[in-house]
Amino acid sequence: MSQVESEEGGVRLMFRWLALSALVCTLGISTYYRRRARQGSETIPRSSERPLLILARVVLTLPLVGGILTYLVNPAWMEWASFTAPLWSRWAGVALGFLTVLSAYWVFSSIGLNISETVLTKEHHELVTHGPYRWIRHPLYTTGLALIVGIGLMAANWFILLYALVVLISVGLVVIPTEEQALLETFGVDYRDYMHGTGRIFPRVSGRV
Repeated sequence: MSQVESEEGGVRLMFRWLALSALVCTLGISTYYRRRARQGSETIPRSSERPLLILARVVLTLPLVGGILTYLVNPAWMEWASFTAPLWSRWAGVALGFLTVLSAYWVFSSIGLNISETVLTKEHHELVTHGPYRWIRHPLYTTGLALIVGIGLMAANWFILLYALVVLISVGLVVIPTEEQALLETFGVDYRDYMHGTGRIFPRVSGRV
């Protein structure tokens, strides 16, 4: 093995470990706050959702999770989807990946016990409008998408990056409308007013906050 190949291998290994670190830290925060919410308030079982929505979530999630885990276990198995990326873009992925760790903490600490495993609202659900929810109605999806993009850039893998777009479209067209319908039924005009001044996944360019 030449020195250049050895250095390239070292760079790939470094970004692989950085991607794993960002993923583990973000999931660790998510697991902690979700467990605390299950212990401190009611839990809505996933079986309460519509079967079609459950099936869509599984179909959407499995290829993404499989692709990321495959890259982390053995990048050679995902080599078919790799591309030559400038070093700065991979470091941008590192920055984005670790920003999601801070974002995850901000989101989960803001929503508290109101976090749900489903698109349904809890019986004693509170309308959260502080923290990142002051500008974005669904910052948890924003955080998840940022993590996927960050890992895709670190891995220089077009499949993971493409799947971020698939997730964005699916969440925007199916998941969020279903979730917001439940929130409108729960909070009525208060939530409708809240919608006018906030963005779904990204902050609004204009509007009342």
